[in-house]
Amino acid sequence: MVQTIRIEAEAREQAGKGAARATRRQGLVPAVIYGAKAEAQLAALDPRVVMKELHKGGWQSHLYEVAVKGGATERCLMRDVQFHPVTDRPIHVDFQRLAPGSRIRVKVAVHFLNEETCPGIKAGGVLNVVRREIEVMADPENVPEAFEIDLGEAAIGDGMRWSAVKDQFGAKPAIVGRDFMVASIAAPTVVEEAPAAAPGPVEAIKQKAPAAGAAAPAKGGKKK
Repeated sequence: MVQTIRIEAEAREQAGKGAARATRRQGLVPAVIYGAKAEAQLAALDPRVVMKELHKGGWQSHLYEVAVKGGATERCLMRDVQFHPVTDRPIHVDFQRLAPGSRIRVKVAVHFLNEETCPGIKAGGVLNVVRREIEVMADPENVPEAFEIDLGEAAIGDGMRWSAVKDQFGAKPAIVGRDFMVASIAAPTVVEEAPAAAPGPVEAIKQKAPAAGAAAPAKGGKKK
């Protein structure tokens, strides 16, 4: 299951662009925690902590406990990160507060098992991945790190749909009403070589013509 990650934060007293710039001058990243019909909480984060989470990958499906110094500890999702257009450093972070009993919309990565023993791949087929992530509505306490699909018996032409996910952890896909495709085993592409074309009239003449500088054949014997 997904791990809850704790982040220590400083409190911010004022909102607005000027206050955010002042926070950045202090070497911190301004942040806001909103949602669950509660008042927004302003915070400031250590940029090293933010970059560490971004480098992990999949940060939009991780659960966070943001502990604001002198305030409450909020259970959140990291919904958006704004970056400086030149340095690519984070300049603002949005967290969505989780309401008790609510489901959250998250993207969960898909992992494929037994690719090395997949009959279709061993026969020359290619794994064609349609969705590397699946967006679902899930219980915050039961968000998986990844969904798994077993390719151990997949043959060429087989398609793996949402129903092929080994354990769905009670999640409901954002795509409703159909068993959508996640991946398939495609047949190998065969490239046929075109047959050599017969030489045209000009090429045939060139092939028969003597090479430049070659001696012309004698027309007859030497007269006596």
